Amino acid sequence: MVSINLDKCIEQLYRCEILPETTVKQLCDKLKEILIYESNVQNIASPVTVVGDVHGQFFDLLELFRVGGRPPDTNYLFLGDFVDRGHYSVETISLLVSLKLRYPKRIHLLRGNHESRQITQVYGFYGECMRKYGNANVWRHFTELFDYLSIAAIIDNKVFAVHGGLSPAVVSVDQIRVLDRFREIPPDGPLADLMWSDPDPDRDGFSISQRGAGYTFGSSVVAKFLHYNGLQHILRAHQLCMDGYQVLFNDQLSTIWSAPNYCYRCGNVASILEINENLDRYFNTFCAAPDSEKKAPSHDTA
Repeated sequence: MVSINLDKCIEQLYRCEILPETTVKQLCDKLKEILIYESNVQNIASPVTVVGDVHGQFFDLLELFRVGGRPPDTNYLFLGDFVDRGHYSVETISLLVSLKLRYPKRIHLLRGNHESRQITQVYGFYGECMRKYGNANVWRHFTELFDYLSIAAIIDNKVFAVHGGLSPAVVSVDQIRVLDRFREIPPDGPLADLMWSDPDPDRDGFSISQRGAGYTFGSSVVAKFLHYNGLQHILRAHQLCMDGYQVLFNDQLSTIWSAPNYCYRCGNVASILEINENLDRYFNTFCAAPDSEKKAPSHDTA
């Protein structure tokens, strides 16, 4: 395999220029070699900055790095949903993969419900790959890579992080550690629940979710999970928050949303969550990147 000049790839991607198809394949193959040895549940040390959904809003990702610091100056934990909805999913996931390869101990990527073949065929990533490359190969390389992403993380043995939420089939974190993650996200079961579930402050226990996958869960579910596993707090993404974040259940759970003006029309603020060595949490909010710093989405093929 020809060696990859990661610094050159990162420099090109920061200019919002897509990489050649052959380079994307090399990046994905190389990262799979690293991810296959990573646990389903990553152990991460503070300080770390936690990022919610970014959904292909590339210029807002650059704004996020301006606010929080560019890697490797800041340690990042991304909670998934890198692609779909926004106009620049290819550039967004290409940059994050390149940064993970360049700084593997500084960047951690978890899987979200949009990191799947089925969802990306409906919500934009597949079509974007076809427009920008003229075929589905790049989409295939990335969706195969998604199967390798970790499911959850624990910060300093005290803070549990996951894309969606909890599952009635998961009482212990150890049950997550033994799941088979190297596959497409199934329609139901614990892996699907962790990607799809949402907290509900108005209903206790588990209830069927209106999303058609996963569950809603209430305060008692969170309290039991934290107590059983010796944890203090749950971090998750997955839900639009107009203020960029939401804290529920007597400060036991936080939702982080990192795509400002979601879908370029929602008008919401975004946030990143900065966690220091004392596990103090600070939500650093930011707005969408100025229009002057964005370029019009291209529909040309590479």
